Amino acid sequence: MTRDLPITGWLGRIEPRGGLPIYLALVQALETAIRGGELQPGDQLPPQRAVAAQLGIDFTTVTRAYGAARAKGLVEGAVGRGTFVRRRVGDDDAGVVDLSMNLPPPPTGLSLAALLKETTAAILDRTDFATLMAYHAGPGTPGQRAAGAAWLAPVMGEIALDRIMVCPGAQAALTALLLTIAGRGQSLVVEPLTYPGLLALAETLDLRLLACSVDDQGFVPEALDRLCGEQRPAAIYVVPTTQNPVATTMGLARRREVAAIASAHRVWLIEDDPYSRLFDAPLPALTTLAPDLAFHVATLSKTLSPGLRTAFVVAPSSGMAERITSRLRATALMGSPLTTAVAVRWIRDGAAERVLSAVRLEARARRALAGEILPTARGAAESIHVWLDLPPGWHAGRVHAQGAAQSLSLVAAEAFATTPDHANGLRISLGGPAKQSVLREALSHVAALLARGPGQRLVV
Repeated sequence: MTRDLPITGWLGRIEPRGGLPIYLALVQALETAIRGGELQPGDQLPPQRAVAAQLGIDFTTVTRAYGAARAKGLVEGAVGRGTFVRRRVGDDDAGVVDLSMNLPPPPTGLSLAALLKETTAAILDRTDFATLMAYHAGPGTPGQRAAGAAWLAPVMGEIALDRIMVCPGAQAALTALLLTIAGRGQSLVVEPLTYPGLLALAETLDLRLLACSVDDQGFVPEALDRLCGEQRPAAIYVVPTTQNPVATTMGLARRREVAAIASAHRVWLIEDDPYSRLFDAPLPALTTLAPDLAFHVATLSKTLSPGLRTAFVVAPSSGMAERITSRLRATALMGSPLTTAVAVRWIRDGAAERVLSAVRLEARARRALAGEILPTARGAAESIHVWLDLPPGWHAGRVHAQGAAQSLSLVAAEAFATTPDHANGLRISLGGPAKQSVLREALSHVAALLARGPGQRLVV
């Protein structure tokens, strides 16, 4: 769907500099408007003659600019209708290749767009429209909670439905959860490098972060036991499977040790688990080893699609689920009824497992590609991100600058740091580029960048 009238405000910001031809300045202004969100996919551009008249330039100059924008993949034409912003403007066609945002890769051999169209059509055909457009505050309907239980069964086993909540994404779930179990000034035990969303949330809620020593299995048990005994934290926060960002996975023996420490000190345990379902044979959830103290948060954003904005939370008891639901109502109110309905339908009719299987297949291929080009990168065969230790002398500012010069968006350890004493490296996300060929080229640029060394001048 397009807007009723073309958007023209971006035309007023054309600024030719240093002898830049006016047609290229026009393309730059158009690209800036698209990247900044002023122009959305499907928006219609003004007719070329109208642009020429508004800017006081030749019609042929505008034609040349529109042609260059089409060649860059910014716009597309429809005969007899005009020129429109492309439905997908991605790094495969123009601009920066994003290796910083952790997304599931496009599912192999399956069209999410076609599946979404089919599912939404069926939902709209069989569901009362007024119900979809109404408020739905609460932990979710019995059917939605049952879908959550089915999705979590491979890692959680059987779960009582009154312990499950349906939330609009993991961040909303973590917000409601921390508001329930941690007061201002209290502390959380975390890993030295952890999820940036948790860092932002801790700052907002005025929570102190206690960094616990880790090894290649996660928390060092002796260090965790000492912190819990000396500091009496409100909770332990952990991503035990494909840890974000260092991509380690906690083995079963270590999970038992961590659960035993939490139980011994009566400390709440928050298991953030976006990635377990990517594994063909996932380990049992840490939550199952300390069920009376642990919360399990499982978003669909890393396994199916972030656009679904759906996460399932398992609380230790129905009473605790009710308390968290109350906090959720006060902060996020509810998830989108339509996207929740899509997620639930996919789980119930088997489409979610088909998408997951196709995502796993592509994730394995991309991880193998990363291993080929960056052999020292760490991460399981199913991981959608890898961790790459940086050589001595590298720091975040240099990484970002060197990456930008190669049209790469990279994220270094500082974005995840809870303490100055942390590992130095890059988290490289593998799912963003739409094509493996683009990912291969981007990873090759990373390899060349690091081989060049931090002190050498980059020639572009």
